[in-house]
Amino acid sequence: MPATYVQLGGAALVAALARAAIDERIDPQRVSIDVLTRPEVEEAYSDLGLASAEVHSRDEPGATGTIAAYHERLARQGATSGALTCLPAVAERLQTASIPVIRIRATSAAVRTALHTAALLGAHHRLEESQLTVVLVEVPTLREPVRRAAPRYWRDELRLSLHRLLVQEANRINATVWPIDDHSYLVTATRGSVAAATDGFRVLPFAGRIRDELGLAVEVGVGMGRTTHDAESHARAALARTQAGKQAQGFAVDREGRALVPAPRMPPQGAGPIKPKGVEVLARLAAKLEGGDTVVDAESAGRMLGVTPRTARRLLRTLVDEGLAWPLPPNRTPQPGRPRQLYRLIVEKLGTR
Repeated sequence: MPATYVQLGGAALVAALARAAIDERIDPQRVSIDVLTRPEVEEAYSDLGLASAEVHSRDEPGATGTIAAYHERLARQGATSGALTCLPAVAERLQTASIPVIRIRATSAAVRTALHTAALLGAHHRLEESQLTVVLVEVPTLREPVRRAAPRYWRDELRLSLHRLLVQEANRINATVWPIDDHSYLVTATRGSVAAATDGFRVLPFAGRIRDELGLAVEVGVGMGRTTHDAESHARAALARTQAGKQAQGFAVDREGRALVPAPRMPPQGAGPIKPKGVEVLARLAAKLEGGDTVVDAESAGRMLGVTPRTARRLLRTLVDEGLAWPLPPNRTPQPGRPRQLYRLIVEKLGTR
């Protein structure tokens, strides 16, 4: 998150030195100072025309007792006449030990400057969160050509189901979805909404739900830019990296063309464990598939499994119940009799596709 702090160097240190100068016990040129860096100390002394050779400074962090002991040791040894501290607890300990001490307090001007800086940072962050972001989603299954004759409507059914799911996800983050072609979609959103949906650009957007509900692997590229054209160009560059297998370079690109995340991770599986029986049947069918076609009916599944069509039909219904296959519209043919019921096997869920 955007952050700033109140300066204790500069005017605050000069004000503390002025208070030390009117304290008869303290010589401002022989003091110990904590928290502030040596350059900050020397700059203040130079502006006042004072020598800093006998001024001791410590900017290393430490416990209250450790820092208080540092000041007390120098004072007991006669190396300093007193201490200037930025820490209230240290000042209290030194006062208890009868060591002359001056608190370095932020000036009103320093507080106003810090508040002004915080307001500017917050406004910039709000503008950055509203920055236009484009998400490109491509589905390899729909991009690959069908190698043998198969009904087209199962692909249409798949596209419709995917589009419906993307619209639901887009509505959740106040985004919009447009289909680009038969295998890719464009989602337009703000950087803030996409960051919230991706755990700060650490998780591929939409990929987990698409995998769990549709059994599909998707390729995703996220891009930001000062214009819509720049954002889409960066999204295509990120998508190209994903398709080239260079996910270590990140799946999201900022408006300067830099990858946001070193390596994306897939979200955890949403559903419970898949029943072993369905996985076994799906694996046996996948091993017998030819030409990359994943559409079967009871007769072809029976031949692959070595069982009767009736048994195969029961097994295919089991796959549907377990989310490992989709029932497709019946393949209507001019021949009499009941039309064939087709099923698309979701072999992606085996993790071997």
